[in-house]
This record gives sequence, C-alpha cells and structure tokens, in this order.
Amino acid sequence: MATMTNGMPPMMKEERPVNAWWRRTSYTRAAYSYLIPAAIVMALITFYPMLYQVWMSFTDFGIANLRRGSVAPNYVGIQNYLDILPDKISIAGIEIDTPGTGKLGAKVQNFVFLRVLGFNLVWTIANVPIHIVLGVLIALLLNTPGLWGKRIYRAIYILPIVLPWLVVATVWRNMFDQDNGSINLMLASIGNLFNIPPEVFRIRWMENIYPPVKWLLPGIPLPLSFYAMLLTNIWMGWPFNTIIATGALQSIPKDLYEAASIDGASGRQQFFSITVPLLRPAMIPAAMVGTIITFNLFNAIYFMSGGGPLRMTQIMVTTAYDLVNAQRLYGMAAAFCVIIFFVLLVLTLITNRVTQATERYDV
Repeated sequence: MATMTNGMPPMMKEERPVNAWWRRTSYTRAAYSYLIPAAIVMALITFYPMLYQVWMSFTDFGIANLRRGSVAPNYVGIQNYLDILPDKISIAGIEIDTPGTGKLGAKVQNFVFLRVLGFNLVWTIANVPIHIVLGVLIALLLNTPGLWGKRIYRAIYILPIVLPWLVVATVWRNMFDQDNGSINLMLASIGNLFNIPPEVFRIRWMENIYPPVKWLLPGIPLPLSFYAMLLTNIWMGWPFNTIIATGALQSIPKDLYEAASIDGASGRQQFFSITVPLLRPAMIPAAMVGTIITFNLFNAIYFMSGGGPLRMTQIMVTTAYDLVNAQRLYGMAAAFCVIIFFVLLVLTLITNRVTQATERYDV
C-alpha cells in the first residue's frame, strides 16, 4: 500500500520549481541549441570582420600593418571619410562648399565621389525594374494553359543563373568586340540591306568615352560600355525573377479567376485585380534583394569594362577594390565600404517605405 508523504499521496506531490522550469523551456532550449552555433559562426566570419573594418576606417591602416606584430596604425578619426567626400559641389553653376576635403580625388586619377555614387544608383535603377518586369512577363507566358514544352523552357532559362560570371562576361565582352564581335557583325548585316557601309558598325563598345545620348544625365556620363553591361546583366537577371514569379503564379487559386470570369471581368481586369496583388508579396522582396545585389554587382563591372573607360563605369564596390588592390589605401577602402553600407541602408529603407514590403497581407 502506498505511503503518505506530508499527508498527500505520491502522485499528488507538487513538482519542484526547477523541474517545472526545465519542462517548460524544453522547446526554447532546443531552439537555442540550433541558434547558438550559427550565431558563433556568424560572429566569427561576419560580425567580427565588419567591426574590424569599421575600426580600420578610423585609422591610416596600410600594407605595413598587415604583418603580425607590426606597429599599430595611427588613429585619424573621420579624416578618411572627409578625404573621400568632395570639398565642393556645383549645382546649376553655383559652387557649394561641403565638409569633405576631396583629397582622394587628387590621389586617384579621374575619381569623383558623387559621379561614382550617381552612376551606381543609375546602374541599379536601370537594371532592377527591367529584371522584374521581364521576369514577370516571361513567367506569365510560361504559365499559359496548354503551352507545349513548359518544362523544357523553364529548364533552359535557369542556365544564366548557373553559369559563372567570369564565363558570361568573357562571352559577352567578345560579342561586343569592335572587329569580330557578333553584335557589330549583326548590325553590319542589317545595315547591308540598306546599303550602309560596314565601317559604320565598327563600334568601340568598351573603349568609346563619348555618351551616345548626351542630354541624358549630363552630370553622369553613360558611355556605350554602360549599355553593353546593361544588356548583359538583363540577360543574367531576369531568370531569377521568373522563378519567383512562377512559384507565386502557381500558388494563386484558379477559383479566383473562374469567379472573376463568371462576374464578367475581362483578362485585363483579372490581371490587375487578382494576379498583380497576389504577386506583390513575392516580387517586392525579390526586388529588394535584386537592388542590393545589383548595387554591389562587382563581377559585371570588373570582368566586362574594368570600370572604364576613364573610370566612367566604376561603381562603389569596384572603387573600394581598386583602393585596396592598386592604391594600397586599406583604411580609406574600409571607410569607403562603411559608406557603401549606409548608402545601401538608406536605399533599402526608402524602398521598403515606398513599396511597404514588410506590411502584413492578412489584415
């Protein structure tokens, strides 16, 4: 017969607080057991290098400081940031003094910070909308009922994503070759139909410094190499958005279109009232990711134009690389990367505010 403990049966004995806490937190402890190792790895390979880079940006860190045991670099405060920023800007012919010193422009030939920043923004704004629109349109075409060979087409358009940028850039750069490039040869063949001499189409895509459209953004010259790289990056960028749009389209219930058809809605009305709103939760985050990737798209610029001609197609990340690789200005490059971070942060916040990307869709 079971004995009594403090006047209560054994089964009715109160659970100890420690045991109750251990039982209540079992799921929390399981979550932390997965999160803590990942947090440690992130701290070592991401957060520590970021903080170290911020520290470098306030010093005159150079190649002599790379060796273990070398003398610590000198603290220069915000001088690196001031040297990157211009000392004055010209607006409508009026020069306005700015807090910067512009000393980096004197060290690096043809470097103008505002021109690099402006070109980087133009490069991003020109690419991302085309990627989104083209990706959605192709996804809609491939989602047409009864279309033959859908799986084949969807397998083919993934190819640009899996190809290395070095291969893509080499092929496209050869296509834009002045003498033997397929682009110029194609244009010459078309011109031959209208009795235009082939010499007219010996276009120097990567070397021509004169903007083809002079009135377009006069403060930020866009040479032919910009349009060549734009075409290349469009070819690389739309498949990712097509994949996202295809998944979103296939998740839309067919009943909505059937009900809209019964109510007399046209195809245009169905597209803007059903398809676009239900694509939005998937495509806006894709657009934000595409904006960040395109803004920092080092491979396209470096492998195709190298930032030329005359640094006219340099973006901020390739400029930072040049400060490290060619100029050996490590502290200055670190400051440049911190500026890139804040520019991207502002750009992301603006995009998030305009598109309301983080709003709830279930209310």
